[in-house]
Amino acid sequence: MDIRPLTKEFAVSPQIDAAHIREIAGAGFHSILCNRPDGEELGQPDFDAIEAAARAEGLEVRCVPITSGLITPEALAAFDQALKELPKPILAYCRSGTRCTMLWAAVEHGRREDKEIIARAGKAGYDVAPLVRQMQAQ
Repeated sequence: MDIRPLTKEFAVSPQIDAAHIREIAGAGFHSILCNRPDGEELGQPDFDAIEAAARAEGLEVRCVPITSGLITPEALAAFDQALKELPKPILAYCRSGTRCTMLWAAVEHGRREDKEIIARAGKAGYDVAPLVRQMQAQ
């Protein structure tokens, strides 16, 4: 497992599978948020299998599938709603964790200082500075 915390209540990870669920629950997570559409890549675990394993461990699960590079206002709102509603801490996953981190940075823009968003993402290994600069310019 490659869990990368962004805050005490939210972490991201590259693709997980059902075999990781017990470890995720054991790490103290209460929810899993999938940001990857099924079938994006050959051999990718289906969300249904991850959801079933997570529910068996008592975790809440939600899927807000985002096509890489296509973050719509509706998808961003659905992601933000999931963050507000799911029990914390939450582990979000996608192919590499980048998409989840970008979504997090977009919803945190205006709530946290931009330099904090960039620093937290950077510590986790993700560069959100171009996204933050783009949001600042709007």
